[in-house]
Amino acid sequence: MKLAKRLQTLMLGASLLMAGMPAWAVVDSQGGPAVRQLNFQQPVTKIAEEIYSLHNLMLVICLAIFIGVFGVMFYSILKHRKSLGHKPATFHESTAVEIAWTVVPFLIVIGMALPATKTVVAMKDTSNADITIKATGMQWKWGYDYLKGEGEGISFLSALSTPREQVVDPTKVKNDNYLIEVDNPVVVPVNKKIRIVTTANDVIHGWTIPAFGVKQDAIPGFVRDTWFRAEKTGVYRGQCVELCGKEHAFMPIVVNVVSEEEYKKWVDGKKKEMAAQADDPNKTYTVDELKQRGEKVYAANCVACHQANGKGVPGAFPGLDASAVVTGPKGPQIGILLNGKGAMPPWKGVLNDTDIAAVITYTRNSWSNKAQENIVQPAEVLAARK
Repeated sequence: MKLAKRLQTLMLGASLLMAGMPAWAVVDSQGGPAVRQLNFQQPVTKIAEEIYSLHNLMLVICLAIFIGVFGVMFYSILKHRKSLGHKPATFHESTAVEIAWTVVPFLIVIGMALPATKTVVAMKDTSNADITIKATGMQWKWGYDYLKGEGEGISFLSALSTPREQVVDPTKVKNDNYLIEVDNPVVVPVNKKIRIVTTANDVIHGWTIPAFGVKQDAIPGFVRDTWFRAEKTGVYRGQCVELCGKEHAFMPIVVNVVSEEEYKKWVDGKKKEMAAQADDPNKTYTVDELKQRGEKVYAANCVACHQANGKGVPGAFPGLDASAVVTGPKGPQIGILLNGKGAMPPWKGVLNDTDIAAVITYTRNSWSNKAQENIVQPAEVLAARK
């Protein structure tokens, strides 16, 4: 009786909780997973189509082996059971059987390996790419640099754009592309060979787009590459597929495949945007200017580890509120942001001098911090970088 009452209480509590939560109609994600999806995403590259076909072929072969082996086994059990008067055979071995169960599996493996090898070799052929893009994994975002081809010189960060309140508050209605949406997607032209060069700043990440048939690890200190040629325009989504830390689920990848005309417009617009945002490291800013900019940099890059209140995560990431590094001389803090320390990745290749100066100034003037050296100018960061 007590157990039944407890179960009733739990069910009532769950019903009340669900009744108080807003309804969230889950729909197919554009270029991402679909509701009740049972198979791979619809392929949009030749490699993805080959992977899809190989997957189906292997399943058919496995099913045929399963039916054949268990069919013979159950037939033997039923037709040669003792109740029907059958007696066990007395032979010790059969050369024909030995040869058969060696040769047949060998031929099956060869039949599976040939098409698979052809696809794997094609996956690794990154030569003659139209555009080369470097993807740098970092906790927990991607940095993209267009190295060769149209768009060369473009560089930007791509981070999760799902509002933080949707992540931490279960009562909030979620976006249709919850946790698989970014602020700056990769943009590439359709029917062009795109080479992706991967590396990482901190731990191992994995750059993956299922619809492209692409999965490539990004390893600190190493360079790996992969490629794709999308045959349909659209938005395609993926995620980091390595367990890169506590925010691993919040590191999506979005690629926009557009027409050549649209791509040229995007390249022109992106270069103008980068030129407009270029900062003069010799410019002198006020504390308020740096704090205002630093707050945005902190929210985009630091809040996941050090938290919005600056308290950090005990045992994992140090707090910045009342930190001796933040409230002490500014030199050591500049050095840590530039070069990293422990779990802290180096930011010198990710943020420019003005952003680093701004975020340091923000931390030195926020929460309970009242550092004596309360402002850092971009020129100081530039000098430390050199």
